[in-house]
Amino acid sequence: MNTTGKSSQSRSRPVLSRDEILHQVSTLLNSPEDDLHAALMRELLTGMLKLHDAHLDLLDVKIVNRAVKELRHAFGVFNGYRNRQKVSIFGSARTPSDDPNYQLAHQFSQGIVRAGFMVITGGADGIMRAAQEGAGRENSFGVNIMLPFEQGPNSTIADDPKLITFKYFFTRKLMFQKEANAIALFPGGFGTHDEGFEILTLAQTGKSDPQPIICLQAPGCDYWDDWSAFVTRQLLKRKLINEEDMSLFSIVTTADAAVSQILRFYRRYHSMRFVGRELAMRLKQAITSEQLEQLRERFSDLLSDGTFELRGPLTEELDEPALRDLPRLVFTFNRRNAGRLRQLISHLNEL
Repeated sequence: MNTTGKSSQSRSRPVLSRDEILHQVSTLLNSPEDDLHAALMRELLTGMLKLHDAHLDLLDVKIVNRAVKELRHAFGVFNGYRNRQKVSIFGSARTPSDDPNYQLAHQFSQGIVRAGFMVITGGADGIMRAAQEGAGRENSFGVNIMLPFEQGPNSTIADDPKLITFKYFFTRKLMFQKEANAIALFPGGFGTHDEGFEILTLAQTGKSDPQPIICLQAPGCDYWDDWSAFVTRQLLKRKLINEEDMSLFSIVTTADAAVSQILRFYRRYHSMRFVGRELAMRLKQAITSEQLEQLRERFSDLLSDGTFELRGPLTEELDEPALRDLPRLVFTFNRRNAGRLRQLISHLNEL
């Protein structure tokens, strides 16, 4: 167990006195009604009081308390790096340094950092150590998990303020997904499959924003080829997933190909935001009226009604002034087909 990460978490904020707590609560209750941040904090406080009224078992209260503490600390660590894009990297803690996939993880991390990204790994050995050696300490986050074996921090990230140690897998997984602009999956065991399938499930169901999901295997390695064959044979052929769901991920064998795919994903596409029933897809470069017409013909199945329109920011988006000048592709997405939405983004980037 990593005591460094645990102690840094407990030291992140001193224990408040009774008077300090009462003062903060009073300030919160007297905040303006139109202060959304304060309103959410009041709602969170109310929820905590309801937990007390519910007379829950002590273990239940401990779970809530620990989860909130872990998330608060993790949000604080990542908050200082909001202006940097990040790649979450998954893979086995058992991969030795002479394995070609270890070298591939090292090379990929070097390349993606040169492209301006930071890396997030589980902070342990194997693929995680290779990735953080390649990225360097200053460009690395470690989101470690307390386990009886295999999960102590590697030497690159140990004692770094960007190393966070979690007790619960669900809070750790949330940070892996929430902070990532891309996902890189290397060969691994049950944990890698658990994380990879959860990433794909969130993408398929629209519970996460579109992002590149890259499966990397060294030349001569058939790990992801066999996995993809299983997905095709047992999931796709049985119609347990849709054909376009296969567009949610790709398999590559070189670091350059993986970096190129991630950069290509953000060539024109920037981000997206739902406003009511409308989806505003922010673009780095506008498309022409002719390209818009082609898009309307090719991707009309994504619409619940209406059509695709080129517009400026929606009124609700004005709270993000840094994105105000980006052109938008606005449409009423049916919210049923994330694989097709991913194909739309690829189409826009290839124009």
